Amino acid sequence: MKIIHSIFCLTITLLFASCGDSTPSKSTESTKVTTPVSVLTISSAPISESVSFNAISSYQRKNSIRSNIGGYVIKSYVNQGDRVKSGQLLYTIRTKEGEVLSQISLTDASLSFKGEQKILAPSAGVILEANKHTNDYVSDGDQLCNLAELNSFVFSLNVPFEQNKLVAIGKKCSVILSDSTILVGTITGRLASIDPISQTQTYLVKAGVKSILPENLAVVVQITTNTKSNAQVLDKSCVLSDETMEKYWVMRLINDSVAIKTPVQLGLKSGRTVEILSPQFKANEQIISKGQYGLPDTAFVTITQH
Repeated sequence: MKIIHSIFCLTITLLFASCGDSTPSKSTESTKVTTPVSVLTISSAPISESVSFNAISSYQRKNSIRSNIGGYVIKSYVNQGDRVKSGQLLYTIRTKEGEVLSQISLTDASLSFKGEQKILAPSAGVILEANKHTNDYVSDGDQLCNLAELNSFVFSLNVPFEQNKLVAIGKKCSVILSDSTILVGTITGRLASIDPISQTQTYLVKAGVKSILPENLAVVVQITTNTKSNAQVLDKSCVLSDETMEKYWVMRLINDSVAIKTPVQLGLKSGRTVEILSPQFKANEQIISKGQYGLPDTAFVTITQH
């Protein structure tokens, strides 16, 4: 009986132990991490690539207006900065003899002699310097003023010699002033010398200028080197690269919540726009523009802005 009782107790103990082991363990449910992002779409548009050079404004032709007689300036009609027309009266000069006889003629009308010489502008332009004024005495050959011809206004474009193939006489370009004004220009000439230190060659650019611009104005000249009328383009903010900038990729959305890493090959670049040569994306395909840094090859995302 004792043996049977011991076996019965052992069986009951093992039964309870097995029931305790069969209790299911709690499973840890993994949490899905999503990243808020902004997206842009692929589009087709024309794109142009350009190169920029520095340039300085100048007047090619400057006329030194000089007196051809000795005497006194009776009247000066111009000041520095004035714009004048061709043939406009600039100065009236009276000789010393005419000055003396003009005083005598006040008592003897038969000795009336003015002895005046009128100085006219040889061309339209702007007065850079006004050296003589009313009542000044001038000698024969003295400079009265310095006149810059308006139609000789150019931008001197400095181009490194190794890039001279990008510049050609007759080529159109854009002249960007410091106040962001953009002028349409044409390369009209090239100087036959190179700066010995910088090894740059000077090209001359004529632009349609509506107002008078000063000399020595620093500008930027952009010359288009390549253009495409219909290209697959994307904002630069969408493109990521490695440290050496040899590999490029974008994070492309395959649905509303999943983005994958997609290698791309770049083409022309213009401002904030870049051409995507490959792969060929579908029209209006969504690409992450903000929030893509540090994402894995496949990432869960939440679109916060289109």
